Amino acid sequence: MLFTDVLIVTGGFTVVFYLLKLLWICCYGLRQYFLSEFWQLDLRRYGQWAVVTGATSGIGKAYASELARRGLDVVLISRSVDKLQMVAKEIEDKYGRKTHTIQVDFTDGQRIYSAIAAKLQGLNIGILVNNVGMSYSDHFAYFLEIPDAEQKITQVVNCNILSVPQMTRLVLPDMVKRGTGLIINISSEVGIRPHPLLSLYSATKIFVTYFSQCLHAEYKTKGITVQCVAPFLVSTNMTKNVNTSFLVKSASGYAREALNTVGHSSYTSGCLSHALQVRDERH
Repeated sequence: MLFTDVLIVTGGFTVVFYLLKLLWICCYGLRQYFLSEFWQLDLRRYGQWAVVTGATSGIGKAYASELARRGLDVVLISRSVDKLQMVAKEIEDKYGRKTHTIQVDFTDGQRIYSAIAAKLQGLNIGILVNNVGMSYSDHFAYFLEIPDAEQKITQVVNCNILSVPQMTRLVLPDMVKRGTGLIINISSEVGIRPHPLLSLYSATKIFVTYFSQCLHAEYKTKGITVQCVAPFLVSTNMTKNVNTSFLVKSASGYAREALNTVGHSSYTSGCLSHALQVRDERH
């Protein structure tokens, strides 16, 4: 066989390989972002209660409301008593679901979790949404330019990192006993690669991603689904309520589409427009 024939055969196999890869990606995306609109999992199968951290604004509030709309009672956890009461009343009035509220500040670290555990005791918790998170500046900044760095670094780590395994530790044992449960961890697409000038924030988000993927691998055979949700821009207080568009979702719209992907993917961008941006950034 001539050398040119070898090149032709090799090239042909390469083209076929990439075409098959593209076809798989398209089929996977079709299932995750299109068929999921019509083939939604009944989230009540996991249990009566959903627990949402950072539940009084943005993505957390949107998840809490959407879970209530889909028939679950909701435990709202956040630091503002007034906002907790307002969101709880809104959910009860609009969806007729029961709510519990727990007031804690996740930047306070380890000491808050015994109080949370006591208030969760006895509830049939089927879903946990680890959403709470914070940034440390309203603009891009070098690490040494972080304001009040000694305090702020600890607060960001406590809120963005420590909260995820600690809240998981509280609800996972009962999920394993029942043989079913759903844990949704909100990461970010700024965690898919290093982001200078967002160094600490992006590092906390890749922790959430890796922890989620490891936990899913460990417990999926026990009936537990761990889904990592990694959005791009969503219009929230953290993003200064940027105007919505095809590329920028509202919090409520994002939560609805992201919850549709449960049962279809353990890692998701949450919606098609964000998934397309990820592929564009990676290539």
